[in-house]
Amino acid sequence: MFGWFRKHFMPEAATPAAVFDEYGDDVETKLGAADPWGSLKGQVALITGSTSGIGWAMAEALSCRGVKVVLNGLGDRAEIEANRRALEVRTGAPVRYHDADMTDPDEIAAMIAFARKEFGRLDILINNAGVQHVEAVEDFPPEQWDRIIAINLTSVFHATRAAVPIMKAQKRGRIVNIASAHGLVASPFKSAYVAAKHGVVGFTKTVGLEVAQHGITCNAICPGYVMTPIVKNQIADQARTRGISEEEVVKTVMLAAQPTRQFVTFDQLTGLLLYLVSDAGASANASSFSVDGGWTAQ
Repeated sequence: MFGWFRKHFMPEAATPAAVFDEYGDDVETKLGAADPWGSLKGQVALITGSTSGIGWAMAEALSCRGVKVVLNGLGDRAEIEANRRALEVRTGAPVRYHDADMTDPDEIAAMIAFARKEFGRLDILINNAGVQHVEAVEDFPPEQWDRIIAINLTSVFHATRAAVPIMKAQKRGRIVNIASAHGLVASPFKSAYVAAKHGVVGFTKTVGLEVAQHGITCNAICPGYVMTPIVKNQIADQARTRGISEEEVVKTVMLAAQPTRQFVTFDQLTGLLLYLVSDAGASANASSFSVDGGWTAQ
């Protein structure tokens, strides 16, 4: 019985003896020297909301490893172009930009088509675009609810819907949705954001199950507080809503939730991203990964 199991589920290449036969006395050196992200070179990634903050950090991390990147996001067009060109020059990897409005399904589909037209394929889709508004539910402006749901949740559906057929034809793809700790737990005065991020987590699970046999994975990263432009603006909103100082917001509202009492850094998020989009992350699927200093463990 064990012989049958070994034959079918333990190929020789996976055994310690086979590894030793291949590398001889230099096993540790040769295996350790391999670049775990080397398989990413030449792949194509599209990252929504990537002209600043988390999205830009992810664009940098991928571009530095030879990934062809399509940026998307808001900001001054001249500044976006200058940053795009600088990243391209610094890394040697092609970088493009598409200004799709993430509330417009047709523009989102056009953006996915643009990435494929420019580079011939689409290997990595990172749904990162997001906005925030802080208000008590009875005072929450309906137009802000609609905007947050459209950008933070519905755009994830439209981008994924357009990307999956491309990835299926390639027999490989990686979809990473940037959710939030608020996709797992709630906080007051963020009804739309919490609803949207919970939706992203659920959507991630469903898509991951649907594409699992096509060489595609779909996962969510759930960061705690990261010092991004959206968080900086949120500090002022929280101070106004709660009637406390901005310093108190950081200390008693934001970082009080994270046991480390520290903001999550961009490097900590991109480290997980690289794993999820690489060959090493092929069996991570339909899951949500918390990077929150222990917040959601409480």
